[in-house]
Amino acid sequence: MKILAYPLSIIFYLVFGLILVIFHVIQWLAYNLGGYHAHHKAVKAMDWSIFQSTRILGTSYHFSGREKIPKAVPLIFVSNHQSMFDIPPLEWYLSSFHPKFISKIELGKGIPSVSYNLKKGGSVLIDRSDSKQALSEIKKLAKYIEIHHRSAILFPEGTRSRNGKLKRFHENGLKVLTKYSPNAIIVPITINNSWELLKYGSFPLSLGTKFKLEIHEPISTKGMTSEELIENVRAVILSGLNNQ
Repeated sequence: MKILAYPLSIIFYLVFGLILVIFHVIQWLAYNLGGYHAHHKAVKAMDWSIFQSTRILGTSYHFSGREKIPKAVPLIFVSNHQSMFDIPPLEWYLSSFHPKFISKIELGKGIPSVSYNLKKGGSVLIDRSDSKQALSEIKKLAKYIEIHHRSAILFPEGTRSRNGKLKRFHENGLKVLTKYSPNAIIVPITINNSWELLKYGSFPLSLGTKFKLEIHEPISTKGMTSEELIENVRAVILSGLNNQ
């Protein structure tokens, strides 16, 4: 099985790179000719194309729970994070809620499509070595989702879990988001198995991964401290993991 993974990984990376280059041009045209909404549609198409391309590797997808998400309110999606392959299906499945990311500043340049989307799509780029800048950017995002009734996606583990085990959650991001978006509803999300795509490293990629994304019942922030909230959200996400 692993022998077959080598040629299929090469094919996948060629297709993946081509998607990024093509959609970089499409995003630029969409944003400059049609503005935010045209760009948003281009990103949705790109996300779909990226995660569909992993089917070359035999990856399958199962999504559930979107019907639980309330509409016309600011939302904070809180998810575990297992690999870089979490993001396209997650962003695609939640596209009607206009999700924005908190990303490290290094991703804001040099990556076709990805960097352009982060800079033009409403996400924020934080410098992890500059806490003042990071908090200011997260505050800006919180106010944005509060005003426009859109959403933020938060990965409170900070870094990817390379074995699927849930890591410790950091409180600051959620604390700032809920402080400056007081009407936001928290929506926990559990991602299963995406780490398996990278269990051999970045090459070859693993075959036959069964990616699963589950949206849990929304949680109101009212009457809870930030510590209680993060503990509650972590427990819900943990309950959906299949390898704990």
